[in-house]
Amino acid sequence: MSSARTLVIKIGTSSLAGPGLGQFALSTLANLVETLCTLRSQGHQVVLVSSGAVGIGCRRLNLQERPKTLSMKQAVAAVGQGRLMRIYDDLFSVLNQPIAQVLLTRSDLAERSRYVNSYRTFRQLLTLGVIPIVNENDTVAVDELKFGDNDTLSALVASLIGADWLFLLTDVDRLYSADPRYHPDAQPIHYIDDASTLQALKAGAGGQGSAWGTGGMLTKLEAAQIAAMAGVRTVITDGRQPGNIARVLNGEAVGTQFAPRSKPSRGRKRWIAASPPPIGRLYLDEGATQAILQAGKSLLAAGIIDIHGAFQSQDVVQLCTVEGEEIARGIVNYNDQDLKRILGRKSEEIPSVLGYAGADTVVHRDNMVIVAL
Repeated sequence: MSSARTLVIKIGTSSLAGPGLGQFALSTLANLVETLCTLRSQGHQVVLVSSGAVGIGCRRLNLQERPKTLSMKQAVAAVGQGRLMRIYDDLFSVLNQPIAQVLLTRSDLAERSRYVNSYRTFRQLLTLGVIPIVNENDTVAVDELKFGDNDTLSALVASLIGADWLFLLTDVDRLYSADPRYHPDAQPIHYIDDASTLQALKAGAGGQGSAWGTGGMLTKLEAAQIAAMAGVRTVITDGRQPGNIARVLNGEAVGTQFAPRSKPSRGRKRWIAASPPPIGRLYLDEGATQAILQAGKSLLAAGIIDIHGAFQSQDVVQLCTVEGEEIARGIVNYNDQDLKRILGRKSEEIPSVLGYAGADTVVHRDNMVIVAL
């Protein structure tokens, strides 16, 4: 058996769905609970990110389709979340495993103080031997602060706690070169360790995966990318076979595995990566782009050719190539109005242009995280 690890396991609606609307596949769920308890007994720290609250709420309210408006989804989630936790508590209690409910919104990870507090809560729960069960706080989340899907949520939780592994349990056994439901000759993909392959897969991935789920394969690829930035190894595998988790930890080539970045983001940089998609975008010339990607340099005003969006000093912004591809994000030292006045300027010119001695850098490398793998 491998040494103890911190694991984040995400189970999707497609894997949990039973024969009726809002019902669970109880055999799969029981197998998952038993697997997680076994992992805990072996010394692993385990976090479960679980979908299902909206589906259960729909069944309780006799709805025939997933809500389409945010307010309706919030109401249905409020009905279903308690029942979801009751089911989990019943199953885990049989094996004497304590659990905790953790509901998050994007703002819990966007604000630095709340991010740190969330980290401390998770670490304390794991130290106590508890399995946290995480879901998005649908009841209070607003559109601009929603994770959008539990694939993204699970990747950000894995980044937050510094997990070793992220398991995305879904309705396929691994990734394929094309959708095997429609392309019988699709080839399985066992391992991804380079950015070009991941980008190609993202370009060809579809959208929403099922009528009752919010995530398709694209969200899983994006989640793997987020996790890789934080040094977390990701596995996509069959949710109907939870035992695959132990097989992977024992070294078997199960599912599709994504290699973590060799120099992952840590500490403050993990928080920057977990921030909501920034409003501000800075467009860089070729020299600045290469200085950041190849030499790990800070961003200077001289390398900026254009900016979009309104932002304040100390906000997180995107750093993009001339073509608009995001290469990094970081904490900016100037607001958009001042930055418009100094873009393209040398650092020594900034005091005379602005009338005050600002920072030499627009985004310092210590406050920057590279998003291009």
